[in-house]
Parts: sequence; structure tokens; C-alpha cells
Amino acid sequence: MEALSCFLVFMSLFSGLVSGFALQNLPITSFEESYTQLFGDKNLFVHKDGKSVRLTLDERTGSGFASNDLYLHGFFSASIKLPSDYSAGVVVAFYMSNGDKYEKNHDEIDFEFLGNIRGKEWRIQTNIYGNGSTHSGREERYHLWFDPTEDFHQYSILWSDSHIIFYVDDIPIREVKRTESMGGDFPSKPMSLYTTIWDGSKWATNGGKYGVNYKYAPYIARFSDLVLHGCAVDPISQFPMCDEGAAEDIRAAQEITPSQRGKMGIFRRKFMTYSYCYDRTRYKVALPECVVNPAEAKRLRVYDPVRFGGIPRHHRIGKRRSKRSRVDGTESI
Repeated sequence: MEALSCFLVFMSLFSGLVSGFALQNLPITSFEESYTQLFGDKNLFVHKDGKSVRLTLDERTGSGFASNDLYLHGFFSASIKLPSDYSAGVVVAFYMSNGDKYEKNHDEIDFEFLGNIRGKEWRIQTNIYGNGSTHSGREERYHLWFDPTEDFHQYSILWSDSHIIFYVDDIPIREVKRTESMGGDFPSKPMSLYTTIWDGSKWATNGGKYGVNYKYAPYIARFSDLVLHGCAVDPISQFPMCDEGAAEDIRAAQEITPSQRGKMGIFRRKFMTYSYCYDRTRYKVALPECVVNPAEAKRLRVYDPVRFGGIPRHHRIGKRRSKRSRVDGTESI
């Protein structure tokens, strides 16, 4: 208990900085300006401020939205509050993908939030893959040091040509460095930002043991402080447009200081419950970028088995082939 209290203290002190630039100084984008409804009809509501969104899962459908633009690198962030009470089988996803353009060889960078039965905490899952390398998933799972249903917390992705870093409340929790051995498995094609809530009953909670119970519906996930700070791809030339400020922020954010790295290490030791690097069921030999720690392998063994799902294909397609959905802005969050 004392160790957890110390962890919370340094998390609080560290909050607000992301590797050399302040998250609070980045521009917040409005829904109308930057996003299109992906699916869900009236299960997506935009707050009257135009910058807060509510996604609902019920018996009829889930819901989701996507960025209007494709990006080649950048910093992508949202403040999210997850559904409370019984949420087994519910999946909330905040992720980058180009599956609508590259169905056979798409890239992805994922935050997935996995609901749970009453009294059990939500889990976070991160994953990356490139060039359709879904057979080599690089998933990790974690607990959190707070209840994500009680208040909003910031979840962010930094993607550059050499690094991918996942943040929770500005704390780096995972760094993926591009290595020669990864080849095309490192995401390298322009991607859109997607945000969805959907039914993952077949796998999300205890490998499908507990599914969505619609007696507790509607399940509501709330989003605000949406940040798209990166190199948008020109729709005509297909080249990324990156101003000097955004390019400098991307460079700054990928530099993790020794102090930040220490804090990330503490988070991973305390809260990581699964890493693909230690999954000998899937990989008889660890993937080449993995650095295997025997003590960590022993600690993580108690969390087996783990099953994985993925973003349903129909959630990835069609957004740029249809006219922007207009969403009523009078609904309260």
C-alpha cells in the first residue's frame, strides 16, 4: 500500500509534461472540424461545445468516429471516461489504422480498453502491427493505478518514423523503437485516428467467459480534449504536410529522459500483466526486438492464458466514401 502511494505521488508530480513539450498547449480540435461519424446512428452524440463526444453501446449497435484526415506521424490524444458498473465484454478502442485503404497489408497502433465484471477493474491493452502482420501481434496488457470510470484520464499515442510511445495521463507506459529486424512490422503508412465502443463478448473478458450483459446497457464512453497534432497527408499529392512546430514537437516527444524512463519502468513492473515477449504459446522464440528478463517472465506467468480479439473489419471501412454524418449537438454529456 505504501509503495502504491509513492507511485501515485510521483505520477502526480510528473503529470503535465510529455517528453519536452506541454500537452496542455496543444490545440484541441472540434468534432465538426476534424471528425466524421463512422457508425452507430444516434449512439454518437456531440456535446454543445463541439469538443466533447459520447459513444454508446446498446442492444442495437455500438458507435464510433474517425478523423477526416490521414496522418503520417504525429501526437494523438483523448481524455476518456469509461463505462462504470458491469462492463464485461465491452471494448472501447482509441487507435490508428489504415484498414480502409489497405485491407490486406494495413498498419495499426492500438489502445484497447477491456471491461470487466462488477467489482473487477478495467484492463488496458496496447498493440502495434504493420503491413498486415496480424500474425505477429505485439500486445501488452496492464492494470491502472486509478479507476478509469470515475473521471476523465488522458490517453495518448506518439508515432514517429522511429518511435511509438503510449502515454497514460502523460506518463509513458510503453516505447516501441523501430529496429531493422522488425522490417515492415513497424507501422509506416498514413493512418486515420479511430474511436469506437463495441461488443467484444467472444474474447475481451477472461477469454470470452463473460460477455456483454445488455441488462446493464446502455454502456457509455465519454471523450473530450481531442488532439490531432501531426503531419496530415495532402489528399491530392499524397505527401504529408508537417509544419515546423508539429515536426519539432514530434521530435521532442520521442526523446524519453532518464527520469521518465525510470518512471515508465516502475509502471511496467507494477502494472503490466502480459507481454508478447513472454508468450511461449504464441511464439516459441521471442520476436527479435524483445529483451527477455527471467524474473519478469516468472511474474507474468500467473496471468496466463490471454486471448486477443481485434477491431471488427466493418468498423474500419467506408468513412471517406460517404458524406459526413451530421450529429445533433444538443445532447448533454
